[in-house]
Amino acid sequence: MDLPTSYNFAKSTDEFQTRILEAINSMMLDILAATARKDYIDRRRRQSEGVKKAKSQGKYKGRPENIELQRKIESLLNDRKSYNHIQDMLSCSRHTISKVSKRLKEHQESENNKSIA
Repeated sequence: MDLPTSYNFAKSTDEFQTRILEAINSMMLDILAATARKDYIDRRRRQSEGVKKAKSQGKYKGRPENIELQRKIESLLNDRKSYNHIQDMLSCSRHTISKVSKRLKEHQESENNKSIA
């Protein structure tokens, strides 16, 4: 009912006019959806180009890691807390917990390799 032709469509009693207005509404929605998608893709492409340019100039380094949060996660992982528990306590993503867990495992493996050698 947000399309201008919808107002006429609601008032229409003629079957022919009703079908024409249905077709026009459908076409308008398709055009609006295609335009919105094109705008979305263009914005993403321009953003990507800007990031690439800034990286090449050394101006873009990405989002800095939250060291304090990672230390808290390490502590809780060492206490054998579950991902769900950590996620609820610290309000962080599972991906962040997984990344810290992977880093801890790699560090422990390298320590084990050093002690064996």
